[in-house]
Amino acid sequence: MKSVITHVVAASTAVALAFSLQAAPTPPPGFEAAFNGKDLSGWFGYGGEDPRPLFKATPEELAKIHADSMADVTAHWTVDGDELVNDGHGLFLATKKNYRDFELHLEYKTVAKADSGIYLRGCPQVQIWDTTEKEKFNIGADKGSGGLWNNSPGRPGKDPLQKMDRPFGEWNKFEITMIGERVTVKLNGTVVVDDAVLENYVDRKAPIFPAGPIKLQTHGGEIRWRNVFVREISAEEAAKTLAAREKADGFTRLDNGTNLSGWQGAVNNYQVVDGAIQCQAGKGGNLLTKEEYADFIVQLEFKVPPAGNNGLALRCPLEGDTAYVGMTELQVLDDNYEKIKGALDPRQRHGSAYGMMAAHTGFQHPVGTWNYQQVTVKGSTIKVELNGNTILDGDLATVDPSTFMAGSSHPGLKRTTGFFGFAGHSDPVSFRNIRIKRL
Repeated sequence: MKSVITHVVAASTAVALAFSLQAAPTPPPGFEAAFNGKDLSGWFGYGGEDPRPLFKATPEELAKIHADSMADVTAHWTVDGDELVNDGHGLFLATKKNYRDFELHLEYKTVAKADSGIYLRGCPQVQIWDTTEKEKFNIGADKGSGGLWNNSPGRPGKDPLQKMDRPFGEWNKFEITMIGERVTVKLNGTVVVDDAVLENYVDRKAPIFPAGPIKLQTHGGEIRWRNVFVREISAEEAAKTLAAREKADGFTRLDNGTNLSGWQGAVNNYQVVDGAIQCQAGKGGNLLTKEEYADFIVQLEFKVPPAGNNGLALRCPLEGDTAYVGMTELQVLDDNYEKIKGALDPRQRHGSAYGMMAAHTGFQHPVGTWNYQQVTVKGSTIKVELNGNTILDGDLATVDPSTFMAGSSHPGLKRTTGFFGFAGHSDPVSFRNIRIKRL
C-alpha cells in the first residue's frame, strides 16, 4: 500500500511540476505575452459597458474592481494547455494594463453561431463572426470577420475588405495595429481593414480614448485564444509611421535643420537646437514663413517643456497678436499646464482655436517627448490631428462671436490668406520636420 501511495504522490508531483514548467508562449521579437499560457495573471473581468469609470478610478478602487470580477471570470474562463478558453458566457476578459499605440497578434478558434470580438482601448470592436450563420447575414456575418463592426454605417473599416475566415476547427490569426485612432487589421495574413478610424462607441463626438485595455469578448459560443502577444509602439515610432502615411507629393519642407533661412519676424528670438527650431527661453514673438498661404495642410513634430506654451499662427499678417489679427492661433501647450500654472478656459488648451473653439485633450505624449501633428485649413474650417487622433474638427464661421473668450473680438477671423508660423511665449518649445502643402 505504501508503494502505491508513494507512486501516486510521485505521479501527482510530476504532473504538477510539468504544469508549472510548461513553456510560456514565445512572443516575436519586441512583443510581450499578454497571456502567459498558464493562468489569468494580468487579466480581470469587465463587460461591454463604458470603460471611463476604469480610467477615473483610484488605484485602490481599480484593485477592488479587479478582485470583485474574478469570481465570474473563473466561472467562465479556463486555461487548457496553452489555450485560453471561454464557455460563451460571463464577463469579457480585459488586460489590467492600458495600451496606447500598439501591435496585437493573437489566434482564435471558435464554434458555430459564434459572435465575438476584440475591444481596443476598451471600445468595440474587431468583429469575429460565424460566417455561415444565415440569420446574421443581414448584419454582416456573411462579409467575414475583422471589420470594425461598431463603426457607424458607411464608415471605412466597418466591413472587412474581403472574407478571410478559415473553416471551423482551424485557428485564425489576427495582426492588429493601432496608432492614434486608426486601425489596420490583418486576418490570416491579408489586410481586411486598412488604416481606418475606430469610432468612440460610447461618445461618437469624441475621438477614441488615448489609452485603454484590450478585451476579449464573450458572446454565446465557446471560443479559444492562444499566442496573445502585444508590442507597444513608442511615441517616436508612432510619429514616423504617421508622417510616412501622408503623401509626400506637393509638400514643401519649411525647416532645414541648420538655420532659420526662409523665416521672418522674431528670428533673433529663435534658434536651431539639435536640428529643431526652438523658441529661446525668456523670449518670444512670431516666427513666420516668407510666403503666404490660403488653404493648406501642415505637418510637424513638436516637443514642449513643463508648462510650455507656444502656438501655430494661421493666415496671420506680419504684425500683431496672431490669436486675433490672424485667422486664429492654434494652441501649442503642455497638457499639464493647468496643474502647474492654474485653470484655463477649455479654448486655451492644446490644439484649440484660441478663445473660439476647444479641442479634445489627453492625446499628448509626455513632456519632453516628440508629438506629431497635422493641421488642415480649408476656407473657414480647421482640422487638427494630434498623434493620429482628431482633436479638433470645426468651422470657425459657425462660432457665435458673443461666445468668444473674454468677449474679445477676432478681426482676422475671416482672412483668406496670410503667413504660417509660430507664436512664441518665452518657453523653449521645439518644432521639427515641418512640411506644408497648398490645397
